[in-house]
Amino acid sequence: MEKQSRILLMVFIIITTTTTISPYMAEGSIIGVNWGRKTSHRLIPSMVMDLLLQNNIRHLKLFSASENVLKALSGGEIAITITMPNENLRHVFSRDLAAYYLQERVRKYQNQNVNIRYLHIGNEPFSKLSHEVLFPNVVSTLRYIQEMLIRNGYENVTATTPHYTDVLIPGIKKPSEADFRPDIKEKMVEFITLLNNSKAPFVVNMFPLIFNGENHWDPEFAFIDNNSNFTIHDDNGLVYKNVFEFIYDSFLHAIKKAGGGPNVELTVGQIGWPTDGYLGATSANAERFFKHLLPFVKSNKGTPLRPRISIEVYIHTLVDENLHKIKMGAFRRHWGVYNNNGQPKYKIDFSGQGRDMYPTSAKGVVLMPKRWCVFNGNTTNQTLVQQMFDLACQEVDCTSLSPGGSCHHLNYVQNVSYAFNRFYQNKAQYNNKVFLCEFGGLGKVVLDDPSVGTCKFPIEILTAEIADTKGMINMAGHRLSGYWTVLLLSLLLIIGIYM
Repeated sequence: MEKQSRILLMVFIIITTTTTISPYMAEGSIIGVNWGRKTSHRLIPSMVMDLLLQNNIRHLKLFSASENVLKALSGGEIAITITMPNENLRHVFSRDLAAYYLQERVRKYQNQNVNIRYLHIGNEPFSKLSHEVLFPNVVSTLRYIQEMLIRNGYENVTATTPHYTDVLIPGIKKPSEADFRPDIKEKMVEFITLLNNSKAPFVVNMFPLIFNGENHWDPEFAFIDNNSNFTIHDDNGLVYKNVFEFIYDSFLHAIKKAGGGPNVELTVGQIGWPTDGYLGATSANAERFFKHLLPFVKSNKGTPLRPRISIEVYIHTLVDENLHKIKMGAFRRHWGVYNNNGQPKYKIDFSGQGRDMYPTSAKGVVLMPKRWCVFNGNTTNQTLVQQMFDLACQEVDCTSLSPGGSCHHLNYVQNVSYAFNRFYQNKAQYNNKVFLCEFGGLGKVVLDDPSVGTCKFPIEILTAEIADTKGMINMAGHRLSGYWTVLLLSLLLIIGIYM
């Protein structure tokens, strides 16, 4: 009897100790997906809804929460995060405007059974890499939104702001050295105070391959399977064998130094591995990265600084975006798990069980006819060839031709052909006024696939989506002045459909 009592006491101690060490243990770790739509040919929203459900994805972040997308996601089966663009932050300058935003962008759709659970107010507003200007007003905007969430009874909606890794001071060698940049430290302290009061999570966007490359660490350190011989020993005795844990714990240290309480949750709002446009950006490496990351997340193992915790991560991103700005690099157009035709680029198990499987493909996608536009090889006028090449690549995505890209190995004729075909497909292969494969007499249409090795000459999809470009308020016939003019013009900018 005494032995049984000792065993029960030991079990009780283990359970209570675990709970004390890990107050962040929730119902379980979450694996969600981001969906951006900066593409020339978009999958129909209802197709994407079906794709998510087939792959048992129940958490989705939208960057372009237009009305047709939100309506397609009705049914309540998927928890939605919607984003307020940085450019709209300055227009929410009062509680009334915050309340109106919530009414038009949240409650309106909740009433249609769209499960909006999270609001991201801005995106990486203090990142010097992502933007030419910073958005310091994000803190006041978030404060207004949070106040109106409480006042107007949005019980199941949480608002916060995602930040990129460059909000940390550069060049840290150990997580315990991490702190927020001096130029934004005051604002980050204000931001952390809001999180303390609202219980909202701190959201970090991290990209291990890019972060690892910027620090010139062993390429193997970017993966979470811990096969790298490179390790980082912190002063507190903790050891780091991969970039994910290094970044995660670095932010925990920075949050604490900015006044963050012990219960501030850290969510990973974006994490991905590009498949083109960067050294090491391949489908094989992306597959390897997620094969180990997602089971790690589901294991609730936690990190050296915060062990045995539930971590929420959002894979970046569902589909490639061939219209994304490439200021930070060509890889920004190649984050997708899927090509924009709805076909997966590599194996990934969204459940986190680590199964060796391709995810379900999009159903109902129709491709254009199997024909390609290529260079006819006439190099008599090389100046004209260059002009036509530049003309094509000014309008379409030629990033795969860049150094390290999947098509960088092409010869001269193939290189030009790739650009011509991209343009031809982007324009849907047809125009009733001009021959799209003309290029000054340098192009020709072929029926045999000109793809070369890893370089695929794509055929675009036929898209049936009708882009929603209408605003939500019709100002025709109204003459307003003063405060109300400013108010309603601001509302137009705030709640306008984001494309």
